[in-house]
Amino acid sequence: MDLQIALLLGQDGVANGAIYALLALALVLVFAVTRVIFIPQGEFVAFGALTLASLQAGRLPGTVWLLLAMGTLIALIEGAAALRERHFRRIPLILLLNCGAPLLLAGALVAVSSASLPLLVQVFLALLLVVPLGPMIYRLAYQPVAEASVLVLLIVSVAVHVTLIGIGLLFFGAEGSRTPSFTEVSFEVGDVLLQGQTLLVLVASVLLIIALYFFFERTIYGKALRATAMNRTGARLMGISGSLAGMLSFTLAASIGAFSGILISPITTIYYDSGFLIGLKGFVGAIIGGLASYPVAAAGAILVGLLESYSSFWASAFKEVIVFTLIIPVLLWRSLTTRHVEEE
Repeated sequence: MDLQIALLLGQDGVANGAIYALLALALVLVFAVTRVIFIPQGEFVAFGALTLASLQAGRLPGTVWLLLAMGTLIALIEGAAALRERHFRRIPLILLLNCGAPLLLAGALVAVSSASLPLLVQVFLALLLVVPLGPMIYRLAYQPVAEASVLVLLIVSVAVHVTLIGIGLLFFGAEGSRTPSFTEVSFEVGDVLLQGQTLLVLVASVLLIIALYFFFERTIYGKALRATAMNRTGARLMGISGSLAGMLSFTLAASIGAFSGILISPITTIYYDSGFLIGLKGFVGAIIGGLASYPVAAAGAILVGLLESYSSFWASAFKEVIVFTLIIPVLLWRSLTTRHVEEE
């Protein structure tokens, strides 16, 4: 290995680490607010990339049907609850949000050729199709068992993950997809060629992290999420809805996952199950942060990206083993230095 190769590997490692950092932040957020170890986080990455690829190919993405099916199921559940409580005025709003909006979006995609749309519009439509799946999954799978133990919530996460992988195979098939590069610009810095797509990933990731910082620091909903993460019971006593906090955290997690998938779709071929491995690497970063510290989780994710990149040069056949082995000393150190408390 010479300096040029080391710099190229470092460039790839930082770009991958930026994506893992976004996923690690989403995992820490969801766990802090809802106590859910959100294993399906990676599926939003795959769904975001594959939905964009379907739109660019002029096909109707399968996520449209998933959105319609889940919206209809939620409308039935919420509508039945409104009827029992005699809140008849809520029913039109429930139908509009859960059934009307997905139907309107599906009709627009059928009427207009998505392949002819500008890139930014295609990206916006992909986010519009994937992001609502986050709060819908929370409403259907997690909200009914929100007060259960962490172990039960973990079992639910595994079930949701397996279901989404099967749905991804049904909707997108076993073939992988890759979208055209967002930019063909490149820069020469010394002997190293910096790809514009890599720089775009880094800049977009940094901007998203800054936006999340301002969201948590400056907005009332961000402060509500922080309060729920610090003390769920105290937040409820102050009038912060646990269901609203869960919905919002899952919406942010889905947004981060779908956005990450769109960013990496021109860099690597994405399959229906690719998100699981990507999400696990973000999970390693989150574990380094103790599923509590956002800065340490982001730094750990960057470390994971660099370790993966350099491992692929020295021992490509064992790079995944090397990356996931990193979690063992971290867990051992935390086990020895953290005071254990039995969960009631």
